[in-house]
Amino acid sequence: MSNSDAAVAAGRLARGLEPLHAQIYFAPEAEPRFVRAGLDEGRMSYFAPRAAPMGAVGPSTVTATFFNFSPRLVAESIPRAWDLVSPSDLVAARFEVADVSLRRLLGDDAVGSPEVAEAAGSARAAAEAVTPEGRPLAAGHLDLAWPSAPHVVLWHALSILREHRGDGHIALLTAAGLSGLEALITATATGTGFTVPFACASRGWSSTEWNDGVARLAERGLLEHAAPSDEAVDPVLTEAGAALRKQLENDTHRIGAAPWAVLGAERAARLGELGGELARTALANGAFPAQGVFAASSKR
Repeated sequence: MSNSDAAVAAGRLARGLEPLHAQIYFAPEAEPRFVRAGLDEGRMSYFAPRAAPMGAVGPSTVTATFFNFSPRLVAESIPRAWDLVSPSDLVAARFEVADVSLRRLLGDDAVGSPEVAEAAGSARAAAEAVTPEGRPLAAGHLDLAWPSAPHVVLWHALSILREHRGDGHIALLTAAGLSGLEALITATATGTGFTVPFACASRGWSSTEWNDGVARLAERGLLEHAAPSDEAVDPVLTEAGAALRKQLENDTHRIGAAPWAVLGAERAARLGELGGELARTALANGAFPAQGVFAASSKR
């Protein structure tokens, strides 16, 4: 297998397993548990637990590492969250949520199965091959103590690998001269990610900010020019814009492949088989909203 083929295979493996990690952002158990810990209701229960492995960082660090959220939205939660709950307590609560949500989605028999234990061992081997240089969110997760339950080990390993991939993707977006908002707009324009209303609402951008971003990208030749509107417009990629998004995806596969490579082709394929079946079970049991809002975002 060529390096290019191996990178694509690693990217597909990462994407296939990602639902097992990302379900926590939609789990009904999450916000009530974080509120019991002391957080305010609402977006704070997303920003603070995910950032907690990095410690009591400020809003600029969260904006930088989460990337496509409005700094204004981040600042509504950070740093106030750290006055309410310590990062270490949030990390512990997050592991608890991963435990109960995966038990609900997969069933107690599955989480205690040899297959989950095998998948956890392989995913952990890949995660332990992650290096921290230039990967701040992944690095924060790397410093955490490993849980003991295999299904939570699997979740934590996939969290490290997911943030490693995302950190690399952000580096590429920045090198391409895209801001967080502009990256979100171009990703939405591919038609494989969020709808425009959901992108704006979930990431905290106004229609004016969105349309200004569309106009900037059109000036660069990456989007078609859009007619003036009071509503956030649907972006349309030009040929150059589509080529850029394809190159970003290919390069994200390339620079994210190294940890998966330690497994070798056979073990990686086995992990894909085991994890893929678990992911399909989780999806069938309602891991994500029906609207498909889980599709790829600019921050993977």
